[in-house]
Parts: sequence; C-alpha cells; structure tokens
Amino acid sequence: MLSVVDRSVRLREKRVAPFADESGRFDAELAAGVLQHLNDDDWFHTTRGFAEISGALTRLFRSHLPDDDSPRVAFLGHIVTELQLDGALILRYPRSLDRYYELLRAIDTEQVQECVNRMATRPTERLSLIMRRFREEEFMRCYTAPDRLLHRLNQVMLRVRLEALPASFESALAASWSLVSDRVEALLPRDRFFFPPADRSA
Repeated sequence: MLSVVDRSVRLREKRVAPFADESGRFDAELAAGVLQHLNDDDWFHTTRGFAEISGALTRLFRSHLPDDDSPRVAFLGHIVTELQLDGALILRYPRSLDRYYELLRAIDTEQVQECVNRMATRPTERLSLIMRRFREEEFMRCYTAPDRLLHRLNQVMLRVRLEALPASFESALAASWSLVSDRVEALLPRDRFFFPPADRSA
C-alpha cells in the first residue's frame, strides 16, 4: 500500500525492529507484522519457483505484446505471478478472504498511519485513505477473473506511468492462469509455507 501512496516512503528493518518489542501494544504488533512481511518478501522472490514462473509469464506476455520491448513486460511477469498466486489461494480459501476483509474493516486506519509515520523513512498523510479504499473496493476479489484483473492492472500501469494494456491482453491473462495455479507449491515451498485444509464449502 505504501508503494501506491508514495514509492519514496519505505519501512526498513533497522527502523522498524526497535518497535517490535513484544509488548503487545498496537505499534509493536504492527512492527512485528512489517518485519514478517519483509522476511517473507525476501525469501519468496529468491525461490526457484518464482524465477521459473515469472520468467514463463514474461515470455508468454511478450508473445502477446510483440512490439513492446520496454521493461513493462518483465514487470507484468513479476506482478501477475504474485496476483494470480493470490487468486489461486483465494479460490482455495474463500472464507479466509472474507475473514481478512472483516479484520481489515476493524482496523483504525489513522492509527496505522500514525505508527507507520513513526517508523518510515518519511511520513505520509495518504496511507489511511488508501487503506479505506482498498477494503471498500475489495480489490483482491478481482484477481480470479481475467477481465477484472486486466482492469486492475491498467490502474497499476497508470500509477507507474506505463502504457495501458489492450483489451486483447485478457487472453494472455487467461492463458497465464494455469502456469501459476498449477504450481502454487513451487511458489510457496512447504518448508516455508504451511497449507491448511481448503475452506471451500462442500
């Protein structure tokens, strides 16, 4: 969310760690979560599965955008791998997604922003607003449908000042789905990630 607010606002481990003092206070719990995210982000992007799958998506997308030799295609390979992994987990754990949004709606976004501003390299006044928008629009429910995902991707393209994707790119997203959903365990190795039983309704 901070990258949406302002890419220059960063939460660095050395600034966050002193707040994670196991006191149980709100800022301590938030700091612990940030540190967990940073650690997970590090190992996730260095797995063989991520390199193979994001590379496969980049090659697929390049075949659908043959005239595009910009960094946009590799960027798409990276982020679509992540978004479609989220989509695969959403289909496996739909009730967990409902619970996620329920918990997110209970969070005091102004309190989060205040804590983040004490830990970040520079402050922001827009995080609370983005958090409210994120939970109200429930962006993550778009990740399982190519047409809705394309719409969200073009919002990202606009934000990072890249050319919008054509409507025909929807077919590339549909083709890429199985490349990710069939290899969830490669992206989330069992020595790193615990898979609970699926919570889909019978």
